[in-house]
Amino acid sequence: MTSPAPTRTCLKSLFALALLLFTLPFLATPVHAERLKDLASIAGVRDNPLLGYGLVVGLDGTGDQTGSVSFTEQSLRSMLIQYGVTVPPTVKLQPKNVAAVSIHAVLPAFAKPGQKIDITASSLGNSKSLRGGTLLMSPLRGANGEVYAIAQGNLAVGGLGIAGADGSSIAINVPSVGRIPGGATVERAVPNPFADTKRVVFNLHDPDFTTARRAVDAINDALGTPEAEALDAVSVAVNAPMEVSKRVAFVGYLEELIIDPGEGAGKIIVNSRTGTIVIGNHVTVGPAAVTHGSLTVTIREDTQISQPEPFTDGVTAAVPDTAIEVTEEDSRMFELPRGTTLSEIVQAINSVGAAPGDLVAILEALKQAGALRAQLIII
Repeated sequence: MTSPAPTRTCLKSLFALALLLFTLPFLATPVHAERLKDLASIAGVRDNPLLGYGLVVGLDGTGDQTGSVSFTEQSLRSMLIQYGVTVPPTVKLQPKNVAAVSIHAVLPAFAKPGQKIDITASSLGNSKSLRGGTLLMSPLRGANGEVYAIAQGNLAVGGLGIAGADGSSIAINVPSVGRIPGGATVERAVPNPFADTKRVVFNLHDPDFTTARRAVDAINDALGTPEAEALDAVSVAVNAPMEVSKRVAFVGYLEELIIDPGEGAGKIIVNSRTGTIVIGNHVTVGPAAVTHGSLTVTIREDTQISQPEPFTDGVTAAVPDTAIEVTEEDSRMFELPRGTTLSEIVQAINSVGAAPGDLVAILEALKQAGALRAQLIII
């Protein structure tokens, strides 16, 4: 009777070979590879900010105090006149349910008339809360002064503000700012040069000559012809079809290409306000020796009461008693050899118990000594 062992061995070998062939495409992909659309944007394809002014009505007594905010009253008068309501100049308008707001939004690239965009309304006067308010029809203008959208709708306010009659109050988040999802309708499209030029230009988010070169190589390899060229460390230009439908498909194909971005220069970012320190991967140091220690001086002031002896002419007196204590931690020195890496720097500094403030001082001293091979950036 034939033993099944050779058959099992053969099946295991075939399974291992199939698994290897299945995983080879994934192993061939660079570990840090990213799509071109994640590394760059297309020149001319951008958002456009919009700004407007309007009135929010229907507030529960939390609107502007028109006695100190005159522009709210002026705006209300102008609106009433447009609808045939004339208020005599001698009549003072003091509605507590109206607030003047600034409205801002972002018009996406290729937005067409009739589409909806989100808006944010922020109080301009002394309104305490916009909760429950309704924004009246307000035009939104671009940087050129033209109207590109019309905003209107009910505000959604995430904050809460409550005040008592005795002056006490409590506020949660910011109740003077509200949003309206889809609260503006696009009325005019922004001209876009996407289909007007012979070439499409990709602008890298992070300027890097290595990334630009690799992007050019990947595009040319995918197309099979030298259609791409690097203009500088940011821009990569590619010859594209002039027909719009073909150009859209062409750009969509290029955006999915996998690029292995170049690694940036070694940097150390220090946030002096929060004590946050970020050390890049390529940070190294030259030969250096660092010592760390601290000297603590404690001064304590006490008062001793001096009482006179009984049946004497002495008086009670307060006598100061000063105690001074000096504590010095054991200073430890560590040596950084040439080519020390990030993990070794962190381990060495942690070994002496350095706090974030001490770490900044050590890094600055290493930079001044010329031993730090990185850019030290303090924000």
